[in-house]
Amino acid sequence: MKKVVILLFLALLPFSARAGKVVSDTLRSTILGAPVRCNVYLPDGFDKSDKQYPVVYLLHGLSDDCDSWPRKGAMQLVADELIGTGEACEMVIIMPNAGDRNTREVWNGYFNMPGWHYEDFFFQEFMPAMEAKYRIIGDKAHRAVMGLSMGGGGSVVYCQRHPELFSSCYAMSAWLDNANDEVWPLDSPKDCLYYVANAVHDHSAIDFIDKADEDTLERLRSVAWFIDCGDDDFLFDLSIDFYRIMRDRGVKSELRVRNGVHNWEYWHLALRQALPFATRNFTK
Repeated sequence: MKKVVILLFLALLPFSARAGKVVSDTLRSTILGAPVRCNVYLPDGFDKSDKQYPVVYLLHGLSDDCDSWPRKGAMQLVADELIGTGEACEMVIIMPNAGDRNTREVWNGYFNMPGWHYEDFFFQEFMPAMEAKYRIIGDKAHRAVMGLSMGGGGSVVYCQRHPELFSSCYAMSAWLDNANDEVWPLDSPKDCLYYVANAVHDHSAIDFIDKADEDTLERLRSVAWFIDCGDDDFLFDLSIDFYRIMRDRGVKSELRVRNGVHNWEYWHLALRQALPFATRNFTK
């Protein structure tokens, strides 16, 4: 029995020895008029080197915040393991805050809406500040975006509107439209949840690809796309519709449908696919 315990310890030692860390940070936003928190995963050896790293922006969902991926999704454990086995490269993973559990009274969402110009903040303030501070390589070839639910839809729309900035997009159980009140009625009382639901509809990823001209389609083809959704997820039809239109418009994407629903068990496993996918699409 002692030999088994010792062998197990030795087997796990390389991973623990190469463990990264998650640090908390805050950026004061002029655009939003408020401080914005984030969590940042730094790979092992970050503090002892001056090298630059590729970056993944990992977005959370509605009613969550930047603490959700580390606490609920065990992202540090997943990143350490995948980097340790070589399935993912050393990278910085940045998890911005764009929400709160109190969805009715606190702003959620990655898009511009009345009183909450988050997309402007993300691209004009957040990305430049984070990439300078954490030694990011800072080009399309070494930058990816991914997320779950609201963050999955945000990832897709960010890549649609800024394909020159990202090499890949991995969308998990993505909230891609709200035309049929998939998450919240569009004619609900005008609180914060009303505005995010309408913003998702106004920034419909499905309408965008359906109406894209050929120049736009060509730019979208420069991004590697991955759609991942559980077969019993209430947003399943949106992912299938999006994938079908992408295919019909000649924009290559990967689709995975696994057994699962809209929960952290599914997204934890999805992250194990997402980080290697980003790695494969970073330019060496």
